Amino acid sequence: MAHSVRSVQEFVQDSFVPMVAVLCSEEAERVTAKNKLSFCELLRPFCRLTSEGHIRDPNNQVQVVKNLRIGVNSIETDPSTASMALRPGQLRLLDEVVLTCQPQEGAPTTSIKNGEYELNLNVNTPWFEVYRRKFLQSMPSSDHEFLNHYLACLLVVSSTEAVPVEQFLKLSQEQHRIQHSGEYTNPKWFIPNTLKYYVLLHDLSQGEEQRADAVYEDMKQRYGPQGCYLLKINSRTISAGVDEQIPDPWSQYLHKNNCQQQVSQLDGSPASNISNRGDRGSGGNVMSGNLENHPLQLDASISPGNLETLMTVNTELKKSNREVDPQTGGAGSHGAWLTLSDHDHIRQFIQEFTFRGLLPHIEKNIRQLNDQLVSRKGLSRSLLTATKKWFGGGKVPEKAVAEPKSSCGLLYPPEAPELQIRKMADLCFLVQHYELAYSCYHTAKKDFLSDQAMLYAAGALEMAAVSAFLQAGAPRPYPAHYMDTAIQIYRDLCKNMVLAERCALLSAEILKSQGKYSEAATLLIKMTSEDSDLRSALLLEQAAYCFINMRNPMVRKFAFHMILAGHRFSKAGQRRHALRCYCQAMQVYKDRGWSLAEDHINFTIGRQSFTLCQPENAVTAFRQILINDSRQIAAQQGAFLREYLYVYKVMSSFYILPQLPLPCIQSSATRVYFGPERRLAEGEKQAATHVSLDQEYDQDVSAIWCHLEEQLVAAANRGIVPANFRPTQCCLNKHTDNLRHPLAVVEGKLRNASLASRTARPLCLWLGCCVGIRRVWSGMAWISGGVEGCYPLCVILPAGVHTSDIIVRGRQDFNIQGPRLNVTKEDKMLVRHGPDRRLDLLITPPMPLMEVFFLQFPTALLCGEIRKAYVEFSNVSAVALSGLRVASTHPEFFTFGSEATTPMTPLSPTAAENNSSYQTVATPPQQGCVTSDVLLSAEDSAHPSAVMDIPIKGGILKPGESTQLPLWLRGLDTDGVHEINFLFYYESSEKSCRIRNRIHHHRVLRHTVFICASRSLSVQASACRSSIPRHDSEEDEDSRGTLVFVDLENINTSEGGVREFNIVQVSSSSPQWRLHKYINPKNDIDCKLGSRERAKLCFRATQCKPQQASLDSIQKYTFADLSLGNERVSETNPPFINLNSVSLSSHIRLNTYQQASDIIDIAKKCNELDLNIIVIWKAYVVEDNKQLILEGQLHVALQTIGKEASSVINKEEAQEMVLLKFKSEPPPPVIQPPAELSHLIKTNLHHPETFTHHFAQHSLCLVPVSLTLSNCSMAHVDAIIDLRHYSSSETQEVHSSFAWVGQSQYKLQLKPQEVMCLSLQACFLQAGVYNLSTPRVFAKPTEHGAMSETSQQTAGPALIIINSS
Repeated sequence: MAHSVRSVQEFVQDSFVPMVAVLCSEEAERVTAKNKLSFCELLRPFCRLTSEGHIRDPNNQVQVVKNLRIGVNSIETDPSTASMALRPGQLRLLDEVVLTCQPQEGAPTTSIKNGEYELNLNVNTPWFEVYRRKFLQSMPSSDHEFLNHYLACLLVVSSTEAVPVEQFLKLSQEQHRIQHSGEYTNPKWFIPNTLKYYVLLHDLSQGEEQRADAVYEDMKQRYGPQGCYLLKINSRTISAGVDEQIPDPWSQYLHKNNCQQQVSQLDGSPASNISNRGDRGSGGNVMSGNLENHPLQLDASISPGNLETLMTVNTELKKSNREVDPQTGGAGSHGAWLTLSDHDHIRQFIQEFTFRGLLPHIEKNIRQLNDQLVSRKGLSRSLLTATKKWFGGGKVPEKAVAEPKSSCGLLYPPEAPELQIRKMADLCFLVQHYELAYSCYHTAKKDFLSDQAMLYAAGALEMAAVSAFLQAGAPRPYPAHYMDTAIQIYRDLCKNMVLAERCALLSAEILKSQGKYSEAATLLIKMTSEDSDLRSALLLEQAAYCFINMRNPMVRKFAFHMILAGHRFSKAGQRRHALRCYCQAMQVYKDRGWSLAEDHINFTIGRQSFTLCQPENAVTAFRQILINDSRQIAAQQGAFLREYLYVYKVMSSFYILPQLPLPCIQSSATRVYFGPERRLAEGEKQAATHVSLDQEYDQDVSAIWCHLEEQLVAAANRGIVPANFRPTQCCLNKHTDNLRHPLAVVEGKLRNASLASRTARPLCLWLGCCVGIRRVWSGMAWISGGVEGCYPLCVILPAGVHTSDIIVRGRQDFNIQGPRLNVTKEDKMLVRHGPDRRLDLLITPPMPLMEVFFLQFPTALLCGEIRKAYVEFSNVSAVALSGLRVASTHPEFFTFGSEATTPMTPLSPTAAENNSSYQTVATPPQQGCVTSDVLLSAEDSAHPSAVMDIPIKGGILKPGESTQLPLWLRGLDTDGVHEINFLFYYESSEKSCRIRNRIHHHRVLRHTVFICASRSLSVQASACRSSIPRHDSEEDEDSRGTLVFVDLENINTSEGGVREFNIVQVSSSSPQWRLHKYINPKNDIDCKLGSRERAKLCFRATQCKPQQASLDSIQKYTFADLSLGNERVSETNPPFINLNSVSLSSHIRLNTYQQASDIIDIAKKCNELDLNIIVIWKAYVVEDNKQLILEGQLHVALQTIGKEASSVINKEEAQEMVLLKFKSEPPPPVIQPPAELSHLIKTNLHHPETFTHHFAQHSLCLVPVSLTLSNCSMAHVDAIIDLRHYSSSETQEVHSSFAWVGQSQYKLQLKPQEVMCLSLQACFLQAGVYNLSTPRVFAKPTEHGAMSETSQQTAGPALIIINSS
């Protein structure tokens, strides 16, 4: 799982090695060039020592040096200013080494199983290791550290030189000039006295070996035996050993050498400003044009042209990759003149140079630096501090003191003691003396921090942490906070990402070796930035492996960071690595419900596979996107489909692709629509809404339509619903009843509709291909009507793409599965499905087809407002229709007129001027008396159900004909928005068609409107019996009269600009009562109500005369009008009579109920009134600076005397909160409501208001009183009158001074409607005010002898004043 091949200690040691420079003569380079190698390349495979070395520290302790490796490089001078950033060529080198290092087929992998996840991962990541190694080798030299400065220089001269010693002198002078002239910033040297090691290179195939030995002896005399060496190579001849296989240790270094040559060439060119994308930059940009913003962001603007561009770029890349560098030919072309003994000579040379030259040189310098530092430690620390304070300690500040110190604000000269400590620490570190190195780093760190030299301090912190980790036996824990501080200083203060990256790479490896994977992942993620996509990609990938290597693997974090790494690889142009990362992440996200992430991964895998010429993988990835349920927007799904089709088109001629995954048919969601497309409305016409495919199914709404259709069918069949009745289903879906064959009518013309089936053969279906819940693509399927199990041929077109070159044809099964059966025991135990016959049609003969249009139909009305509209019926079929009816959920909302009953001109000039909906007649003003009485039968004035016949001329509408009828609308009594449903019913006028279509011989048309009703007037009416006795009445009609009070209130909130309401007329309709007189004390009949104003009207109602209240089987209604103006509304013409039919029909339905009991019936009839009050009003509206007049009428049904009725229907109040009871209480006993028999007899007391008596002469005062008893019922009543006084706690009056004299109790019998008068005498003992209303009356029907008498309701207080004379 991404484990390194080497240990962490080996990795850190190899990251910092002693650096050795090489200067060769031209002849020496010619000798090594015979093997196609430079001298440095020749030595590089043998630079690791196989034996141990030893040095002595300043304490004369032996320090063992194990597995030491040295770095050998040719001297490359650079006069430019030193830079801490990598050069463009070095960035190109890093990009190339990662690109060329790809996972090999059959590379070792490991399986991880964590819960429900099972992952297959790479064991190691060689591309990251080679990048890390090359990055550390490419580190630029810096003045704040000496680890990559040259410690020694190899001067190489060929033995074939004329005078080799002179050539050594020239090379030595050249090295001295490079180091000490100051012309070059690079290379950098560790110490001024650089070790010079003289190498004489002898070619055994050409030169004389004796001469070489003589020159070497001279060299030993000049430079000493420890300062020179004779290296003999090229001992192999071409003729001998041609077939001998010699190992090639240089192969792993050749690519690096070639890249370094390219780096030097690019760096020498001023136009070599390249990015880290390398030669794949253009392709990377094209590919990541819509993936660059965010790794999880997909762009809908992707077109097949992008893939075509990618294909072109990929072809060019493959061509460039196929070009092989001739210098890096096959294995065996390098070292052709070298034998195994030559390999040993080179290895021995490196060992001799290291043990006899380099290590002693390092040991000597460590001792010298230590002696210098020890001598300085003799000074007092305070004195040294004071010296630094006053004289600056030899340091040269770069900025003024007043300015804050920056990362480079303080530069040390080479002889500064702080740098000497750092040099000694670096030397100790290079020879593996980590304990002494840590001590020196720690000391230098303190000095640097005290001087605010942050760059130097960060370097000391970094190496102190590494030294502490590498110490044998781990005497102290790894100081990770040192590394964190160093990274922060490098990145934030010094702005040096190269040093920060090196620090992060070292710290991450150390943390992982200690099992701290979480800290390592956090560190790697912090190092990602926008300046380098390649670095960010590699670090994110390593962070992902840290998450998976934890004790409790974090699988989802691993996958997420793999996606981020793949995104950055894609931006860097590393397509193969990007594809590998996305494939690794797909193992986690696949089939986990993360649809958006899965779509993104599959889409990226498809595109990367396509550009890498892997069409099978591309098709598989794109196919997976189209098969799965998607939550993407429609545009993005369209982009997915376009990409898939383009891959299909490009690759279909070379590869056999799988079946097209579209359409993804959800057969259960198929909707079938029966009927033609509705004709669009023209002009002001509003077409009936009917049914559409986009309309969602609602079970409650469907039940309403079914109930209305049942009413219509019953009305057409004399009140009986046929046994074979089936509700009309215009649109079938998965919620409807599909167990029976649907009926389809043959039409003359075929039309196509989305997701619909036409009612003809062959049947044409437009299928919506859905992914998830969004419809993106559409297709067309042709099937034969009435055939089950069909397999339609689908032609799929992507949305917005109509070019014929990307049409893909495929075949999909189309089978609809019925609902699961759950009736029998077997059905419950097994999975069984019933039939679904929504596509199995029964074709019926032609039927009529009607279209309905509305004109001037309002959307807002006042409550009770009358508005006139028009409705147009058109027969668009070839069959005549008849039996036109309509049913509605609100039959009180509308009524139809006809051309015969509705004249074209009004009857009065006023109606014509105001465009009134009523028919009015002019009347002279009266004194509030009845202006008209009309007797009508109930059949003439009401329709008993919600079904209404539509009065078309002749009752038949022929083919192609249209008719227009007026339609009066009345605003509903409840304010708010109301949904009103109309169901129009019609059938064929041909009897033969009816006989053939016994199952289905009618058609229906639906229409739904929404009306907003606003408040207008509130009408509240109440009635009470008149107390006028019969002998005091002025007219006979006033006897047994009733007073009717009508309270009017303007509750309109100025909606629609309504100013005031004018009460025009008050009418009544009843079978027994009528309004007789308007009681107006001021004789003012004009009644106008402004906003929030109220008015109270009083009327006298009398019973109808016997000749009016007919006892025939047909009940008669009396209409009485009381006009409050100069005109009267005709009550016998529509819309007045039609819109009043609701209350009358309710009365008719009430009288059809069976009588529950004679007693209850008698009690009800005592107070029964059954009087309907109609208030007609006009409202004045200002609209566009014009005054308009609105008309309307409000209805109040008075059923009982003493109970108030209102035209405003109160909304249901919210249920009050009930306290929670934890202890159950026994339910209260059920109390049966008593029969309402307290109004059988009405009583009145008649007496003088005042009476004067001389109590001094006569102590008793007798006053005559008359008690009138009126039988209000239609039955014989037995009455008991009790005059005795009873005192109780509820009655506070004392009647000791008042008594009834004579008979104190009477028992009488009253005939129906009889009035009886009793003469009584009241006796008073003193003057005062007395209430005579003390007699108690008990009554019961005579027929119920066993029943006890019920106390009757008495009249109000009867006060009399007794004066003393």
